[in-house]
Amino acid sequence: MIRKALFALLALLALLVAVVGVNTLLKGSKQLTVAPVARLAFDENAAAARLGDAVKLTTVSSHDDARLNQDQFEALHALLEQRFPKVHAAMQRERVGGLSLLYTWKGSNAATKPIMFVSHQDVVPIAPGTEANWEQPPFSGVVKDGFIWGRGAWDNKGNLMSQLEAVEQLVAAGFKPERTVYFYLGADEEVGGLRGAVATAKLLKERNIRLDMIVDEGLVITDGVLAGLNKPAALIGIAEKGYLSVVLKFNTAPGHSSQPPKPGTSAIGMMSAALKRLDDNQLPAGIRGVASEMFDTVAPEMSGFGRVALSNLWLFAPLVQKQLEGGAATNAMLRTTTSPTITRAGNKDNVLPGVAEATVNFRILPGETRESVTAHVRSQVESVVAKEKYELYAMDEASDPSKVSPTTSPQYKLVNTTIREVFPEALVAPGLMIGATDSRHFGELSDHIFKFSPIVAKPVDLPRFHGTNERIAVSNYADAIRFYHRLMSQASKASQASAN
Repeated sequence: MIRKALFALLALLALLVAVVGVNTLLKGSKQLTVAPVARLAFDENAAAARLGDAVKLTTVSSHDDARLNQDQFEALHALLEQRFPKVHAAMQRERVGGLSLLYTWKGSNAATKPIMFVSHQDVVPIAPGTEANWEQPPFSGVVKDGFIWGRGAWDNKGNLMSQLEAVEQLVAAGFKPERTVYFYLGADEEVGGLRGAVATAKLLKERNIRLDMIVDEGLVITDGVLAGLNKPAALIGIAEKGYLSVVLKFNTAPGHSSQPPKPGTSAIGMMSAALKRLDDNQLPAGIRGVASEMFDTVAPEMSGFGRVALSNLWLFAPLVQKQLEGGAATNAMLRTTTSPTITRAGNKDNVLPGVAEATVNFRILPGETRESVTAHVRSQVESVVAKEKYELYAMDEASDPSKVSPTTSPQYKLVNTTIREVFPEALVAPGLMIGATDSRHFGELSDHIFKFSPIVAKPVDLPRFHGTNERIAVSNYADAIRFYHRLMSQASKASQASAN
């Protein structure tokens, strides 16, 4: 009997191994077979110098002061006119929402839907006290050792300038688009886009404009970042997480620290209990939606156990998920994240404050909403704090997750193809944008919004984003120009099929 049971167990094990092996082998590559395009020739050093000139301008935006650094933004506007005369001769330029710019490159075929490229002029400030840590001054815009250095070289003047470089070359070559092409250059993306992008989306909507495709900044070409993947991975953001910050305010009678109340009933005690509860009971994670599609695309390109596990998530999902939850970036792909960011309470060491306040930020996964997240917060807080002891309200800059752009569309295929043509070593897969971009405000205008920056990033480069020593390689910047040149020339053709 034991022998039969052992044989049965071995047979089942052998069957399981066979199924896993067959599934792994049958999961063939989903990469498009595309011939590389001839490398566009131009003066790369001159283009790098022009980007450096743009980086020199301290276009730091402010949430509260729309006029902060206005002279720097206007200097950038003048610089664009000087450096790209053909762009400005071929296009109409409008100022929207203060300092944001909308360019219109009129197409020859009014029957086709237009497309739009999105970038932004503004940059984040330098963290106080870190200026001396920069290898080159943060607003020097210097070109040295094969890199363009400075705040904005990557985010996002690199995209902005490379798009205009591409147009300048297309116009010089006599190219005229069949589709109308819009370029939106936001001035307040880093502080939410409420002045520029929201106003521009409203303006286009009032003009009854429906866009065939929108391309914004977003995910990049990662090299050496994904374990088990031996080639660079170009991730096209097909959706963006939502954004919600809630303020929790806890109220009680103030008192003297020598006579504290029952543990857990002071304002700070209630706030602490609520924050711990939210931290310990986060919204559930799962390999689903965009994350599932990404891993399904990447799996055949991986080596070793990674390929086996991702090709057989029906069996290995718990193991893979646990590993992904261990990394901050990969965990954010799987769930709505919970991040306590601000606390305020007390002003004297021997006084129990009557009010304690905490702000908690959530980045919402597609499939969930601001309302469902708020309901989760209430249920968790009220499991440890009486309902009448706290208040909850959401901050203004809140948005639900974006729609998910389909990867079966001609629009996605075009972006995919262009990446493969210009970056032939890169593997292409859909991905989820975990940060916020201006394109979330244009969701009503198109079903095909892609968040992708043609920037190659190694692990050592990732901390430079919004951090110290931001830079972009001159060679990479040149390839970004080539990418936009190719994408614009192809996407603006009326023959590019539309799925709208």
